[in-house]
Amino acid sequence: MRSKQFGPSVRWGLAVSAITLILASSAWAANEEKVLYTFTGGNDGGDPAAQLIFDGPGNAYGTTVVGGTSNFGTVFKLTPHANGKWTETVLYSFLGGNDGKNPYGGVTKDAKGNLYGTTVAGGSGGACSGDGCGTVFKLTHSGKVWSESVLYNFAGDRDGSGPGGGVVFDHSGNLYGTTPDGGDVNGCACGVVYELSPAKSGKWKQTVIHTFTGGNDGSTGSLGLLLIDQVGNLYGIAELGGAHGDGTTFKLSPASGGKWKISVLDAFKGMPHAGFPYGGLISDAAGSLYGTTYYGGANGLGAVFKLTLGTNGKWSESVLYSFKTGTDGNSPTSTLVFDGQGNLYGTTSAGGDPNGDGTVFKLTPTSGVKWKESVVHRFKNDLDGANPYYGLSLDKAGNFYGTTASGGAHSQGVIFEITP
Repeated sequence: MRSKQFGPSVRWGLAVSAITLILASSAWAANEEKVLYTFTGGNDGGDPAAQLIFDGPGNAYGTTVVGGTSNFGTVFKLTPHANGKWTETVLYSFLGGNDGKNPYGGVTKDAKGNLYGTTVAGGSGGACSGDGCGTVFKLTHSGKVWSESVLYNFAGDRDGSGPGGGVVFDHSGNLYGTTPDGGDVNGCACGVVYELSPAKSGKWKQTVIHTFTGGNDGSTGSLGLLLIDQVGNLYGIAELGGAHGDGTTFKLSPASGGKWKISVLDAFKGMPHAGFPYGGLISDAAGSLYGTTYYGGANGLGAVFKLTLGTNGKWSESVLYSFKTGTDGNSPTSTLVFDGQGNLYGTTSAGGDPNGDGTVFKLTPTSGVKWKESVVHRFKNDLDGANPYYGLSLDKAGNFYGTTASGGAHSQGVIFEITP
């Protein structure tokens, strides 16, 4: 685990891969949480530190940090059945060697159904405290058989190391992601933003498109996925650094000669403003950006923020909600999601019940800048799970799905569904 990780599962991977408004098909009337699968920590995996994705038939895919046949993590599939039950299948168990180990952040699917993701350690590219510097991997299927190949081995040098977040595709089939470590500018191994491009030979080429300096541009690539707009600009978050040391939001734009230009959209200031973001960004139809921060807000317990582009070409930050601790939750690390009526949904990693096991929350726009928060579900560190770090995903019917890092019958996390 990397030194810049905040907690056992806080540091890694969630966001959306295009600037698009995610719509649910119906309004929320009564919210009900249902556990679809409980991990045992054995061959099925444990600690599902990932946002789920879905295929056409409605199967869900994700990763676990530990468990599997060698206890180095898995990629899994969850299949729904007509009786309302779901079946978990392990597609791949990491061996902890050159194939990588400890995948965080879930997987991304291409048009052929192949899956792509990262491991925080393992691989053959470098030592990185004797643990390997991490990989980008691909899972290819032939019928029911899946095989893993490593697209890139991080060396822990200027190419970055420990990629704990997922990867996203652009329209040309290139993959993009971030690392929290490596890079090495003036002695600061503050992480990088990287591109992986496929070659005709079948191999992939890695290119660092930005190296964080730890200065005004920020430091430490976030757990959230990068956001890609229609013309190929990348939007992301740096957890630390910036003008006030509380993290940044940035934009990377393609420039001539294969170069990329970085623009800092906002430098977080901390209390009473937002501060220390961990999740990714989403966008509304007008192009405004939304996210969460672990600290900051009026009470220092985290915030939901909005960035709006003004007519002067500058972005302004507003805090939509400041968490208060107690029943409303606190310390969000998740990426947000919209429903079809413009409400925002997310998860907090702590708060809620007396033990602080986290919540699912809803923000409803009101007049003015502030939004109204309501709690959809409070986790009890019981069979329902605890500590939902990675936010929510939507299926075609408008149901919400998520994972918890712990809790459940075996204290190894669960996959849950919340239905309108």
